[in-house]
Amino acid sequence: MLTTTPAPPPTSDLAIPHAEGVSNDEFRAAMSRLAAGVVLVTAHDPDDGPRGEDVGMTATAFMSVSLDPPLVLVSLRNGSRMDDLLAEVPVWAVSVLSESQRHVAGRFAMKGRVSDRLLFADIPYTRGEESGAPLVGGALATLECRTENRVVAGDHTLVIGRVLTASFPSPEGAPLTYFKGKYRHLS
Repeated sequence: MLTTTPAPPPTSDLAIPHAEGVSNDEFRAAMSRLAAGVVLVTAHDPDDGPRGEDVGMTATAFMSVSLDPPLVLVSLRNGSRMDDLLAEVPVWAVSVLSESQRHVAGRFAMKGRVSDRLLFADIPYTRGEESGAPLVGGALATLECRTENRVVAGDHTLVIGRVLTASFPSPEGAPLTYFKGKYRHLS
């Protein structure tokens, strides 16, 4: 007699516990010791009102993935406005912030805001030709991307984007970095 064993549920349905001895606070403290560049991820939401709305989010979990083809990755909190928007809108932009743009990073890192419209009000930017998203003036570099893949990883989604354009509004500035919970500059 042939018996079959039911297949295990997909891994996305299983909660994977923390490794023994590693608490959320310990993990957060350990990862805060990794210096990271700071970027502003932007997208244009065409469905928000008659002309749509620009949306922005500060991110430090951003990296290059591949040179050929040119790919980047950004990590978004599951269920965040940016995560929801990039699930619907295939093109978006990234501005690599300079040391002098700490105020921009802080503004778009605020939790619980209702609208981004006022956050963009006094920030100089151009609109990307490919994405329609804001590209911040004075950034060290700007990229426009098209989503290639989305991977759910714990409480975040990793969005992999193909770089469509790259420009360098202020290539000579110093980068804005984030270390031990604070924005820093390189010495």
